[in-house]
Amino acid sequence: MIKTRKSPLSQGEFIAMIAMMFATIAFSIDAMLPALPDIGATLSPDDTNRAQLIVTSFVLGMGCGTFFTGPLSDAFGRKPVIFVGSSLYCLGALAAYFSQSLETILISRVLMGLGAAAPRVVAIAIVRDLYVGRDMARIMSLVMMIFTLVPAFAPLLGTGIIAVSDWRGIFAAFAIFSVITVVWMGFRLVEPLKKEDRRPLRLPQMLAALREMVNHPTVRLSILAQTFCMAMLFTIIVMVQPAYDEVFDRAESFPVWFMIVALMAGTASFLNASLVGRVGMRRMVTWALGVQIIGSSAMFVTTQFTIADPMSFYIFVAWQTSVFFMVGLTLGNLNAIAMEPMGHIAGMAASVMGAISTVAAAFIAAPVGLLFDGTIVPMVGGVLTAAVLAFVTMLRMGRVEAMTAAA
Repeated sequence: MIKTRKSPLSQGEFIAMIAMMFATIAFSIDAMLPALPDIGATLSPDDTNRAQLIVTSFVLGMGCGTFFTGPLSDAFGRKPVIFVGSSLYCLGALAAYFSQSLETILISRVLMGLGAAAPRVVAIAIVRDLYVGRDMARIMSLVMMIFTLVPAFAPLLGTGIIAVSDWRGIFAAFAIFSVITVVWMGFRLVEPLKKEDRRPLRLPQMLAALREMVNHPTVRLSILAQTFCMAMLFTIIVMVQPAYDEVFDRAESFPVWFMIVALMAGTASFLNASLVGRVGMRRMVTWALGVQIIGSSAMFVTTQFTIADPMSFYIFVAWQTSVFFMVGLTLGNLNAIAMEPMGHIAGMAASVMGAISTVAAAFIAAPVGLLFDGTIVPMVGGVLTAAVLAFVTMLRMGRVEAMTAAA
């Protein structure tokens, strides 16, 4: 049982609840992918490619919300912030449901992203409130194992929702999902942060944390590398459905292939857990990026030749899997690298780091996604460029660490 005041939650139920909060982000992004062609055809028939902005607008809102939700939950409690965030999320989902223009949907998705940041960020704080040490690590591992399954099945679920309704039904499903989560939490979870343990919200403290992180060379470089890695992920996500549809003519089987790729890439966390202790976090990230540069360079070369289908499709799927796998080997380590010297401001640092990297990655991925021209060249080129920049950043980090050790 969780050690809280008269908590009715078992550990199993707690893990399921936290995983569902985490899943809000993945569900909101990946279940949306099958609906993009229909939304583009309905609301932007002159330029259906603009529908990709539905993904990046959500990410933009989520990144901005990440900056505030952690500190707000420290000041006002965990549950109130989740209640407010979920309300914003549902409001955005309902506004998108009734939208008659793409611009209105984009604004609604930003609002959804702002709201979704609350359960995603505050869920981590709740785990930290109730568990410590190895127990906390075990709980987070179990939560993440469940969480990794959501991106695999979300497009398939989105396709099913569209089949029984239309693309607007996706937004109704988002609101229902959020309501179920917040009602479950409201009735079953006792507020884990006591009033005497709350910290006032002070903007100067947030700005001081931002300055400290920016002035620390390792933290600064880690955030930059994380931005490029997330940009690779977002680039794939916003362009992958059009690639399956227009390049490979496999729109109907896209959710199944996405599920297969996500499940295969999900094993990256297990590989990282077994190797990072011997290799080290920075080397693990650098090596993963180096391999990705080689793979993406080879993929870019293949785009210059005509390869008979289905061979070209299978090559693309293998490359897509490698990008997702690389993300699994890098983001966790980069977070840990940045957080290591920031232990005295861990909560604030996590919010600042998540906000900066997510917003910056969205601004990189959005224009790349709009370059889609009926081929995979812009996608592969965007991922390759980001991988090279991230690799150079990690080499710079290695030199900084060497100079610090020699000083």
